[in-house]
Amino acid sequence: MEKTEFEKLLLKTAFCCLASDGNIDKREIDLIQSIFTHYDQYKNVNLKSKINSFIELYNEKGKDFFTFYFDLLKDTTFSLDEELIIIDIAIRTIQADDLIEYSEIKFFKIIRHHLKATDSQILEKFPDIEIFLEEDIATESIYDIMKKQYFDTVELPQFEIIKF
Repeated sequence: MEKTEFEKLLLKTAFCCLASDGNIDKREIDLIQSIFTHYDQYKNVNLKSKINSFIELYNEKGKDFFTFYFDLLKDTTFSLDEELIIIDIAIRTIQADDLIEYSEIKFFKIIRHHLKATDSQILEKFPDIEIFLEEDIATESIYDIMKKQYFDTVELPQFEIIKF
């Protein structure tokens, strides 16, 4: 995938994981800023403004914001290295507030469903994330069920624009 497009996808991944539990924590924002200021594309970009533009779009689109993101993952072919970077960004963002909600684990599993890396490849790079890879019990496509359950059970609040 082209570097610029991949970096945009990574920022969207971080934002989606940040919002997946219905709460935006300052530590998540701080993590995003510390990660993405090291990417060439974002060195001279006001990341707070970019996050606020995601908040506006999220508030406007609601669950469709996440659906679009999942469709983007589904329709894109990644290298193994790119997939591991996506996983790294997702996990670090989810863990940034020191509170892992089950909704975030389900959200990660939906992301994971769209990636081709094996569990062993993931665990080799991230040995402490077994909880994110455990299988849920389901009779039909687990990821379709998880996505539906996530959207049926999560209450997506409207976020205020962040004032810095």
